[in-house]
Amino acid sequence: MKAIIPVAGIGSRLKPHTTTQPKSLIPVAGKPILGHIMDTLIEAGISDFVFIIGHLGDKIEQYISEHYTGVNSSFVIQTLGKGTGHAIWLARNEVQDDEPVLIVLGDTIFETDLRSVLAQQVSSLGVKKVEDPRQFGVAELNEEGSIRRLVEKPAIPKSNLALVGLYYIRETALLKECLEYNITNDIRTQNEFHLTDALQCMMEKGVALRTFAVENWFDCGKKEIILQTNRNLLRREGLPDVPKELFNSNIIIPPVYISPSAKIVNSIIGPDVSIGEHADISRSVVKNSIIGQNAQIQTAILENSLIGSDASLTGAVQSMNIGDGAEMNLGGENA
Repeated sequence: MKAIIPVAGIGSRLKPHTTTQPKSLIPVAGKPILGHIMDTLIEAGISDFVFIIGHLGDKIEQYISEHYTGVNSSFVIQTLGKGTGHAIWLARNEVQDDEPVLIVLGDTIFETDLRSVLAQQVSSLGVKKVEDPRQFGVAELNEEGSIRRLVEKPAIPKSNLALVGLYYIRETALLKECLEYNITNDIRTQNEFHLTDALQCMMEKGVALRTFAVENWFDCGKKEIILQTNRNLLRREGLPDVPKELFNSNIIIPPVYISPSAKIVNSIIGPDVSIGEHADISRSVVKNSIIGQNAQIQTAILENSLIGSDASLTGAVQSMNIGDGAEMNLGGENA
């Protein structure tokens, strides 16, 4: 079995960060979003991966080759954003017709008993109840609990079961056939080829699709959701201890993740803060924020902030969204 992970999206809602790095490589609780996904899939026993790359795809390849040397990986390029259905269609030659596939969207961190899902003999889609399902694919169930209908971003939802970007498909040949049919006949929804439409095609051809519950799901498409995801993951057990020497001149309020190579002096850090490799923070207060690698923060007050790699910030502020390499002096030292 192979896992297909589409990571070709531009991530326009996360600019300026996605101008210089793929959305799936934005760090959360000490590792990129894609790293959390990979660790979960590998723990479930998956070792073969197909990545659909596009915008800054070379960085995806580099990250996988450096951090996941023990898996089999292939990369397929999607040059135009035509939707998830088109992305999976591009990977059709990477998967055998009789080989089950697990499709996982590359900006989705999830928690579920994946091993039990993969042990089933029926295709299943991960779902979670949401308050406003209009921004998601939605599963409508029949009385037996099987999926009756799938609708992408319905204007008037008849169900609050959102598809969370996790699809276990056993009828791979038929999935390819439905994707091919939709693309050949230019069947789109909201001007894109959606995977949802291909799955609906499969059901119309007799395939029974069921659902499985996803306990926690984070669709990391916006700054606020990324910070919430960071906060929730930091509150898990198993994070590495904060280097003891940091307590000498700082106040550390858990939960936090601080890279061992980060330099922090005369600062208050936490709660709910992640600090990347070689970051340099001095005389600052930082809470509920993510600080990228090699970032430099001086005399700042940061809350609910996302600071990119190699960014430089001086001055007292409250909430910032700064991309990689940015330099800002807002009235601190040397202003």
